[in-house]
Amino acid sequence: MPEHDILRNQTQQKCRLNYRLVSKRIALDTSKAVFTVHAVDQASQPVIRRDVRRAGLLEFFAKQPPTEVVMEACGGSHHWAREISALGHTVKLIPAQYVKPFVKRGKNDRNDAEAICEAAGRPNMSFVPVKSAQRQAELMVLRTRALLVGQRTQLVNALRGNATEFGVVAGKGIEKVDKLLQMIATDTTIPPVARRTLAMLGEEIARYDERLGAIDADLISQHKANPVSVALAKIPGVGPITALTLVSEIEPAHFRSGRHLAAWIGLTPKERSTGGRQIMGGISRAGNERLRSLLVVGATAVIQHAKPGSKTASAWLLKLLERRPRKVAAVALANKMARIAWAMMSTGEAYRGVSQTGRLSQTA
Repeated sequence: MPEHDILRNQTQQKCRLNYRLVSKRIALDTSKAVFTVHAVDQASQPVIRRDVRRAGLLEFFAKQPPTEVVMEACGGSHHWAREISALGHTVKLIPAQYVKPFVKRGKNDRNDAEAICEAAGRPNMSFVPVKSAQRQAELMVLRTRALLVGQRTQLVNALRGNATEFGVVAGKGIEKVDKLLQMIATDTTIPPVARRTLAMLGEEIARYDERLGAIDADLISQHKANPVSVALAKIPGVGPITALTLVSEIEPAHFRSGRHLAAWIGLTPKERSTGGRQIMGGISRAGNERLRSLLVVGATAVIQHAKPGSKTASAWLLKLLERRPRKVAAVALANKMARIAWAMMSTGEAYRGVSQTGRLSQTA
């Protein structure tokens, strides 16, 4: 074996024996039971690559001197970030899409951990702030509400679709369900077994209404107790649910500007420019899908009532509606709403209406 290979092997073996003292960065690829660790030294050379069982993970990090620990951002990573930070380490979370370009061919856990470590070493890498347990709990309530609303919608669609097979038709909307159930109960042409089945769907819808009513009551209480959420709800198109989602999802200091926030939500055009030609496409749809949906729905509601003289429709919006389709205008307005929300959360300003140019008015 050549001499330089022997020296390199000796150096790597020495590093492996003393990785606790020389690790500059430790990357952790999380999973359910087995976690993969990839540590590098000051020269960014790997000093350890090993698997750690879930039960022994905190014990492993408790033995390490304070260092930088990096992980891909996901729901469970915030829990581990809090636990590892309590041991004295500095934990950083990287969006998964920023790690993917660094994964080598032949994907496995060790290559993933190495890619996380490599991505974290880039000077311009963006990181995700670690959420507290309380903030995650608030987001869990919002996500659960969205899940129940979707399941209730499925039941309502099933009820309406099955009733249509027997010629019973009612208008769209959750408020029309009671009328539809009454029509089904009094229609003697529907076979009894079908009436029982449709009534069962109605009972399930009623249970979902009860659960959602309790969740909405809790969310309204949280909204009223949070001054930032109350202030954000003053923005046209932003209600209590959207305001709470903004407060729970966004750490304004993490974003350089309102446009940076809008890009993170996925409300900015996807660019495919090359050779000096600027080619802009549709929105990127990156980032937070739920928050983007709420803002676009709120913007659509504003557009439905947009007319000259309206307090919620600026001259900018009215001119935009003259030259662009309503859906495109809704995305543009959602982008502006996100930027206004960032400005209010960053500066503490109150919403004072929209000027004729569509910009946030200055506070008194």
